[in-house]
Amino acid sequence: MTTIDSSYYLSNKPRGTTNSNLGKDEFMRILMTQLQNQDPLNPMEDKEFVSQMATFSSLEQTMEMNKAINQLVQNQAVSPVIQYSHLIGKEVSYYNLNEETGEIIEPRETVKSPVIAISQKEGHAVLEMENGSKIYTDEIIKINQPSIE
Repeated sequence: MTTIDSSYYLSNKPRGTTNSNLGKDEFMRILMTQLQNQDPLNPMEDKEFVSQMATFSSLEQTMEMNKAINQLVQNQAVSPVIQYSHLIGKEVSYYNLNEETGEIIEPRETVKSPVIAISQKEGHAVLEMENGSKIYTDEIIKINQPSIE
């Protein structure tokens, strides 16, 4: 008696993945195949052809709109350094914080200092102050034009 090698079973063969999204290339291939294989004595009606071309045009416009939206999203995701660069030269007010705990030192004292630089730490903007301290942007209480002395 001979046995059949189990590797020949269909259940053991890798299956291809299907993609429900048709691109314009696939759409054009289907349309061209449809045109090539239609019955010359009974061609596709004009309405169907125009409908398919309108669908193709709509698909292409949707793809272009998707590209434009993706570009817009990328442009909106600006670096925190660039986003807060307008604060350089401005005087900001913030509470004096304990360096180790990050808690406000009591009694609450407001510190004012001009911003001299912006840096980035772990995706957040850090303001470097003229007085030597560094604060995160969410610690700002008030922004002023620097006082002229």
